[in-house]
Amino acid sequence: MGWFPCSGPSKQTSKKKNSVDSGRHSTDKLKSKNSLRSKEVDKDAGSNQIAAKTFIFRDLAAATKNFRGDFLLGEGGFGRVYKGVIESNQVVAIKQLDRNGLQGNREFLVEVLMLSLLHHPNLVNLIGYCADGDQRLLVYEYMPLGSLEDHLHDPTPGKERLDWNTRMKIAAGAAKGLEYLHSASPPVIYRDLKCSNILLGEGYHAKLSDFGLAKLGPVGDNTHVSTRVMGTYGYCAPEYAMTGQLTLKSDVYSFGVVLLEIITGRKAIESSKTGGDFNLVIWARPLFKDRRKFSQMADPMLQGHYPVRGMYQALAVAAMCVQEQPNMRPVIADVVTALTYLASQKFDHETRGGIQTSRPGPATSPRMKRW
Repeated sequence: MGWFPCSGPSKQTSKKKNSVDSGRHSTDKLKSKNSLRSKEVDKDAGSNQIAAKTFIFRDLAAATKNFRGDFLLGEGGFGRVYKGVIESNQVVAIKQLDRNGLQGNREFLVEVLMLSLLHHPNLVNLIGYCADGDQRLLVYEYMPLGSLEDHLHDPTPGKERLDWNTRMKIAAGAAKGLEYLHSASPPVIYRDLKCSNILLGEGYHAKLSDFGLAKLGPVGDNTHVSTRVMGTYGYCAPEYAMTGQLTLKSDVYSFGVVLLEIITGRKAIESSKTGGDFNLVIWARPLFKDRRKFSQMADPMLQGHYPVRGMYQALAVAAMCVQEQPNMRPVIADVVTALTYLASQKFDHETRGGIQTSRPGPATSPRMKRW
């Protein structure tokens, strides 16, 4: 869940990013500019009000038994996440930011603001926050199935691997969360889409989390926003990494990387024993050009239990999302349409005898626009 400049290797830095004052200035600017209204925003949530509850540090320490080790859910460059129980016996996830870590006061304030104003079934729910002295904590709804990364790349022994239907459901859910952000007014660029930031609830319901790097997107005649290049190595769009020019299509590229991970089971970046890094997009691009090699890209853990046509269509969506030229990538709304269709096509390998061996006909999923 941590982040670092995405123009270089995945090395973390302990440099503090911003002062409290700069964070407050940024948040005030966001409040004044951003109504963040959309059809699916909670109608009871005022667009200029922080709806999240304020906690004191003592109560959150009690909720986690003083941040006991067996309550730890995970950790990263930002700090640690603990499972806790607050009043009314509500189970929550509590993120305690490392005071010397990667997420500074500005990112803390941005995340509180964003998740207080943005409400959607595919965004994690922020219950409250704590800014007690120098302590910075965020309290979220508890997601019992952990992150997509846990299931794809770090499964515990004996854990059942994700089947094809579940993978498409997760992909469609994550895309819907991103579509909601992009359709806000003004649009919101997530900027840190990756497997570890996609959390899973009951029934593998996907929700996006960690909004500290989110930025307001371009409005009016502006085509991009210029910003310091931040994100996670392997997921950053190439034009953003090189120029710092951020657009909605930057998120679409990151989503394409995640979709490739979902299909292949491989990480976006892997260290090679022979030196250098394995880059998932670079590996996949030549394979996209030859449909006869598509089966080589399927996660071996699927054991051949996937619909050939559906897998081809999912790979086609991923290939469009990771195009080098941003104007060649689809808008996220069209990605949602395609993946919702694929998620609705339930595959039963027992009744259909495994994967189809005949050459699939033309794709029947909705066509996607690239503008």
